[in-house]
Amino acid sequence: MSPHEDARYVQRFDRYHRITHGLLMLSFLGLAATGLPLRFSGAPWAYYLSRVFGGFETAGTVHRACAVVLIIVFIAHIGRLVRRAVVEKDYSMFWGPASMVPQPGDLREMAQHFRYFVGRGPRPKFDHFTYWEKFDYWAVFWGMFVIGGSGLMLWFPGFFAHVVPGWAFNVAMLVHGEEALLAVGFIFTVHFFNGHIRPEKFPMDLVIFTGRMPRHELEKERQGELARLTAEGRLGALEASPPKPFVVTVGRRIGTL
Repeated sequence: MSPHEDARYVQRFDRYHRITHGLLMLSFLGLAATGLPLRFSGAPWAYYLSRVFGGFETAGTVHRACAVVLIIVFIAHIGRLVRRAVVEKDYSMFWGPASMVPQPGDLREMAQHFRYFVGRGPRPKFDHFTYWEKFDYWAVFWGMFVIGGSGLMLWFPGFFAHVVPGWAFNVAMLVHGEEALLAVGFIFTVHFFNGHIRPEKFPMDLVIFTGRMPRHELEKERQGELARLTAEGRLGALEASPPKPFVVTVGRRIGTL
């Protein structure tokens, strides 16, 4: 069944989430494509990859431009969190089923999920966010401070030389390259598997691009959320029409990148 053939959908992400995820994904891919040839500039393949961007110097410029986009997305996200907490008084972001904060239930679900993998128990009844989605989310936070912070030091050495000792730049160079390499490895293995090649999602999960999940997928994959929304009487308010074929096509094109 194609994504636009199921008449019953549930809204999971709004336009803000879809846009910021798209910018996050594109900026990360740009950083990876330009950062790898800079990190391994002595390798033969690095020369040819840098030529795609017009050479090492231009690759560096594109790398910094992608970094600016990523920083803007991160600041916008932090701003939205502050608005929810301070202005809207929405404290559900700190705890509960719709929170990205790790909770004891995530450990229980992870243990139950591992038992399910080896045929020792049922599949957990996941709610709005799973334990691996929270791991992905906080990995970005870690990366922004570690990779982003070290990257800014290398970008503006004159400024940071006034506040940190010289050896800190050597540490920044090491941390920036190794942590970025770790992030690239994680994205193209764990995250790629979860978002694209899981049997039930192959060839990709379109929910982050369309913002909507087919009702039958919610019933199968997030039974905890379905039961909670039904009990709270909120399921009807989240029902949505199928995504337009154009949106599905664009999502597949972007996701294929």
